[in-house]
Order: sequence, then C-alpha cells, then structure tokens
Amino acid sequence: MYGTVARLRLPSNRREALMELERQIEAEPPPGLVASYVYRMDADPDEYYLAVLFESRDAYVANAESPEQDRRYRRLRELLAADPEWHDGEVVFQVPARVGGTPPPR
Repeated sequence: MYGTVARLRLPSNRREALMELERQIEAEPPPGLVASYVYRMDADPDEYYLAVLFESRDAYVANAESPEQDRRYRRLRELLAADPEWHDGEVVFQVPARVGGTPPPR
C-alpha cells in the first residue's frame, strides 16, 4: 500500500466546507482508494492532518495525475490558509482493525 500524510491549515469558518469535500470523495472514491482520514489537532483547531491510503503506488500516482484529482485539489486549496505540506510514502506496517475486540486471525 502507498499513500500520503498532509498537514493542512484551515480557518475555522471553512471546516464545514472541508467536511463536504470529504463527503463527496466518500460518495465517489477514486480508483484504488483504501481509506482517507482527517484529524483536527487538539492543540490547534485550525491545524489538520490528512492521511490517505491507496492499494499501490501506481494507483496513488494515477489518482494524483488525474483531472478529477486536480479539480478536488483546487477545491481543497481554496479552503486552506496555505499550501499543504505533503509526505508521500509506502506503508511498511499495519495493524488490522479488531472487530468486537477479537484479535484478527493469523
């Protein structure tokens, strides 16, 4: 798996617009998207971290180069106080989610 973590600065009056953009992505996810998480920091409510996970580096790059992603990014950038700080990379470790507190099968 492959993905990115981004640091975002978002003025408080634009929070709902960010959530709407995330809902649109959830309704029409890009090919290869595994998950997307948005965190708002306790220490600074205008600071967010976005974590996005794709099935592979190829799926990530295909999305990044797509016209649809360019449009999504431009809408996101309009909401932000500054350019995002991106950190791309390969997932090298994952702990599967537990259902009902039961450890995953091995």
